[in-house]
Order: sequence, then C-alpha cells, then structure tokens
Amino acid sequence: MPYVVTQSCCSDGACVLACPVNAIHPAPGEPGFAEAEMLYVDPVTCVDCGACATACPVDALLPHTKLTDAQLPFVELNATYYKDHPHADRSPLALVPRHRASSTEGLRVAVVGAGPAGLYAADELLKLPGVEVDVFDRLPTPHGLARYGVAPDHPRTKQVIELFSKIEREPGFRYRLNVEAGTDVTIEELRSSYHAVIYAVGAATDRRLGVPGEDLPGSVSATDFVAWYNGHPDADDARYPLDSERAVVIGNGNVALDVARILTADRGRLATTDISDRALLALGDSRIREVVVLGRRGPAEAAFTLPELVGLAALDDVDVVVEGDVSVTSLKTEVLAELASRPRRPGRRRIVLRFHAAPARIVGDERVEGLEVVRTEVVDGRAVPTGDTELVEAGLVLRAIGYRARPVPGLPFDEQRALVPNDGGRVEAGLYVGGWIKRGATGFLGTNKSCSKETVERLLDDLDAGLLPTPTTVVPPFEYEVDHRGWLAIDRAERALGEIAGRPRVKLTDRVALRDATTPVRADALRGRLRAGR
Repeated sequence: MPYVVTQSCCSDGACVLACPVNAIHPAPGEPGFAEAEMLYVDPVTCVDCGACATACPVDALLPHTKLTDAQLPFVELNATYYKDHPHADRSPLALVPRHRASSTEGLRVAVVGAGPAGLYAADELLKLPGVEVDVFDRLPTPHGLARYGVAPDHPRTKQVIELFSKIEREPGFRYRLNVEAGTDVTIEELRSSYHAVIYAVGAATDRRLGVPGEDLPGSVSATDFVAWYNGHPDADDARYPLDSERAVVIGNGNVALDVARILTADRGRLATTDISDRALLALGDSRIREVVVLGRRGPAEAAFTLPELVGLAALDDVDVVVEGDVSVTSLKTEVLAELASRPRRPGRRRIVLRFHAAPARIVGDERVEGLEVVRTEVVDGRAVPTGDTELVEAGLVLRAIGYRARPVPGLPFDEQRALVPNDGGRVEAGLYVGGWIKRGATGFLGTNKSCSKETVERLLDDLDAGLLPTPTTVVPPFEYEVDHRGWLAIDRAERALGEIAGRPRVKLTDRVALRDATTPVRADALRGRLRAGR
C-alpha cells in the first residue's frame, strides 16, 4: 500500500478531491462520509502519486515506508475497510457542480463563530465573485475547537489552522473578533446590515450526569477541563484538585481519552506542546497516578474512535489497562483484547479502561472523595444497571459524556436535541446555521466542510429566489474589536514567546494580554514581562 491515512485524519475530504484515481473513501456524498471515524486509502487503486498528501491539511497521509512503529496498525486498518466496503464501482467521484446564483456581486454575509464551521462557510462563500464575509467571534482569537479543543499532544491535527490561515487571506474576508453577537451587536442589527447571517457558534457546554453529588468541588466538566489546559480565556482562573492519586473520567469517547492522556502524560513531553502555562505548572505538581475511564456499555460499544485507541495503545510511558474479558468482534475490540493481555509494569502511570460501569453517585463531604459505580449489562443495545455497586476512591471526577449547544438569542431552539431547528442549515430566508448548532455535537473537524457547503447552498437558493433582504445599515466598528491584523499580531507574539521557551507557541490566556498583543508597543512590553517571569 503506497499511502496510508493515519490517526490525525480530519475527514474534510480535500484528499478525496485531489486523488486522480478515486482511491479514498468514503467520499463526500457517499454513505457514511459524515459519520466515518476517518477516511481510508484503497491499497489496490492507489498509484503512489502523493497528491492526497499534498492536499491534506493535517499531514495525515504518509507513504507506508515512512510510518513509525506506532502507525503501522493503520496499514491493516486502511486495507480492512476495503474488505468490508469493496467499492466495486471505480468510476471517478461525481463532483457537485458549483452553484450558479443569479448574481453574487455585492453579496454581504455575516458569519457568527470563527471556528471550523464558520471558516469553512466563509471559504465556500468567497469562492463566488464579489462576495464579502465578516466573521464575528466573542473571543479575540479565532479557530474555535481547533485552537481550544484539540489536545496539545496532537500537534498534527492542529495543522488544520494553516488551512484556516489561507481562508483568512482571501479577498472579501474580514475578522470582527472580540465582538459578541447577542450582547455587543444584536441579531436584528446583524440582519439589517447583511444580506444573510450564518450562525456557527458550536456547542459550548456539556451534558450533565444527573446523579447525586454532581456539584461537589472536584466534580467537573471535561469540556471546562479541556478549555483550561488549552488556554481558553474563559478558563484562565480555573483550579482543579490534582492532589489525589486517582481521577475518574465518566464517558469513553475521544475527549475522555484526551483528558486521561493529559492527566498521565510525562511532564517533559507536555512542556514541548502549546499547553497552557498554568496547566503545565499545575500538572507538573499533580499527584495523579491513575485515571479510570468508565463506559456504560461493553468494549464493542465504546465511543472512542479506532484511530484514537491505536494512538493510546502506542504510548510507551503509560500503562493502558483494559479490565475484564474482551470478545474480539472488530478491529477495535481486537486492539482492546491486545491491551487486556499486556503485562502491567510497576511504577508507571496508568489509564484504566473499565466497561459495563455507570455512575450512581459522587460521594464526599466538602469535596469529591469517590464515585459509586453500578455494574451494567447490555440489553437491546442499552446499558441496564444490575444493582451491583462499588466505590471507586478518587479526588477528581470529570464528566465527558458529550457537548451540548446553548440557545442562541433570537433563534428558535430544540432543547431536547440541543440545536437550532433547520432545513439543511436554513432557519428562514436570510438566517442560517452551520456546524454543531445545526446538526448537534457530532462529526469531526473536517465534517464541518460538507456541512457548511450544504448551508451555503441553501443561502444561494434563497438568493436565486430573490428572498434575501437588502441591507439598510452597517454595524460600526467597536473600540475593542480585533481584526485580522490584530489576530496576526497575537499569533506572532505567541510564536515568539514559544521560540524563547522551545515550544510551538506560548498561548496568551487572559483578555488583557491578548488585547495588549494587538498593539506593537504593548506587545513588546508584554514579551519583556513574560521573559522576566513576571
């Protein structure tokens, strides 16, 4: 097999379009594309041209001769996909033709949210002549979960930001950062100033457990914890109890594995990443030696993706332990069974994957002291409690059972599904949604590309039908607004500080420092203070 997709795949489909022989599936428009854990290269069809590797924004495609030992399982993973999905029809991918609107000259669109969904939507719009796009975000920095959600020890996945940098340089693109829609500018003001408004605000909160003791100190959201170690300004003052030997993560999706990895990671290795300085110092003093990751159902139903599991299994400085027997029914359970058979190495930090276990209550007087867990069995695909309970001692409990969107002022909201009701992204003429606020918290970074394309198609349909309103006002600039030049200044400042520390960047984590970095004189003073350790 000449080229192989590895674990950092973002599934945006750029490689599919670049491949001259239709060797990468599932492709956009094919069943399973939006839900696939990753894309796969067909070993029979691939002609080793390298076009896919050039197009990939996160360097996920490599020649088989350049794989590390940890990446070798992906050779079988790619090949096995085609055993189950042979793709007998080898005709070239039928590309969707570009939408031909009556005229896009002078079309002005506001995109609320500067994360992947918002930037992919801007990219689709700016492919059309004469379109202007203003991207708003309440933070002074863009890129959303690509900056504040991807684990710091996954630097290749973060390379998608380089793609976003190209979008930011497109003619007609403008940043209006540090401006909060709904507070600084109302939805009515946006709608009267633009032909259309696309909300791509993501899912900013987490799902609750609904068990006693959930609000005890030491019971925290994995969403907030991830924001903290990634340097999100909203989490700059957060503190977490890391003074016990065990932590428990409830949920076994990719976020749960990220949290477990960061809590047990070698501190020297973390010091080479862009992790928040405050998190790096706190984790350096951490006493945590074991992280237990709980899944309500069995190994076969685990929510984490196979690529993330393969990456976890490749850790050489942490013991990954799987409790109980594992029946091999898939590649995922095959990896889990191999982990279950590994001998345990004394003295190593441990990540324990425990299945058939659900939280019953969080125990403690003034803070978390443990978690009562009830054993479950899977009946018709559901985890059913058996009544057998166990107390797991822990000083930190993190819930990682999924993201949840918040209601958006001025937009309808479905509380049960935690999204804005829409038809392919269309709420009504002139008002649209994209990303997680549109489809719920599902998919991967690259899933937002096809999602945003669909939303833009609905917008252009309304343009063709003459349904878009004509702007009558202009949203004026705000004194505290950060434009593209301001973001580039922040980026330069962070990279310069990172160069001093031997890291890719040192993130500025409070709003005052971020604002100072946009002004050359203040940026120089800021760098001087940080060099001096003040």
